This record gives sequence, structure tokens and C-alpha cells, in this order.
Amino acid sequence: MPRWLKIVWTAFAALVLGMYWRHYGPVNYLWFSDIALIGSVVAMWTNNRLIAGTMAVVVLFCEIGWNISFFAGLLTGGHAPFGMATYMFDPQRPLHMRALSLFHVPLPILLLWMIRRWGYDRRSLAAATLLSSIVLPLTALFSTEEQNINWVYGLGQTQTWVPQWIWIAGLMIFLPAFVYAPAHRLLKRFFARPAM
Repeated sequence: MPRWLKIVWTAFAALVLGMYWRHYGPVNYLWFSDIALIGSVVAMWTNNRLIAGTMAVVVLFCEIGWNISFFAGLLTGGHAPFGMATYMFDPQRPLHMRALSLFHVPLPILLLWMIRRWGYDRRSLAAATLLSSIVLPLTALFSTEEQNINWVYGLGQTQTWVPQWIWIAGLMIFLPAFVYAPAHRLLKRFFARPAM
């Protein structure tokens, strides 16, 4: 990959992650999107298609949803569908911190570009499932209901109809079956071989 792109993306990721550490604390790195940001830097410098594929499987659909939510919010004066990017239009949040969240825009494009160049590694689904089975319990252990990182406390707001451990177990089944597997099939179909 072009060296200038590696340097620019790494510097941007370092800025985002450094500011997140200062503003939100290290627990914020448990967001799958932040993990994918870190993973994209590692994949870029190592030319590792398994890491790139795993990050894409984990976040592709969520990042697309975030982008739809964000750009719809721009067009509608802050009414972001799905609620995924609603915080981007909250004037109570510092503008510079909201601006850093714009990494969600190029991240899926960059991951798809890497996979297109190197080909998709079919082991990515298993790796993504393993990653989420580690990250979700850690998120529940270290995050709070207010943070609700990776929705371990509920979608949008705290759910109360099942015990939290059942909710997390459900996420550990739901994500691989209904989010990662479809992303895997899509990536395998269109990016099985590296671009010539």
C-alpha cells in the first residue's frame, strides 16, 4: 500500500485514539469500531489480509449503518435514523470530539480496499466470532450502562426484560449468525481473489 497512506492513516488513528483516551478513557477502545480502527492500521503495515478481513466482517454493516445515519442526519438537520450517529448532532458534545468520529466514514472504504487488493481470507468469520466472544464479556465487565459500549446493556437504552448475562449470550449468538455471516458471504463472493 502507498507509504503516504500508511503514514496519514496511522497519524489520524493515533490522534483519534489519543483524544479518546483523554476524553473517554481506555474502556472506549472496546467499541468494535475502535478495535477495527486499530486493526486497520496493523493490517495496513503488515499487509495482513486476515486482520483486514476480520475487521471488515465485524464492522462492515455497522459502519454502513453509521454512515447512512450520519449523512441522513446532515440532510435532515440532525434527525439521524437508527440513532447510530445521533451524537454527532448533539451540541452538548465538544465539536472536536464529534469531528474525530468522522473516522467512521473512510474506515469501511479502507477495509474494503485492502481486501480488494489482497483478497478475502475465509478464516475471517471464525476470527471475528472469536474476537466478539472475547470483547463482549470484557465490555460488560469494564463499561457502564451509560456508556453502553457494543450495546451490552441494550439497544439504545438499558434493557430490563432479561438478565444481562442472557442478553450478552444472545449478542454472542446474534452477531455471528446475523451480522458477521452475511458480511462474510458478501466479502467471500466479491473479494475472494486479490485484484490484479
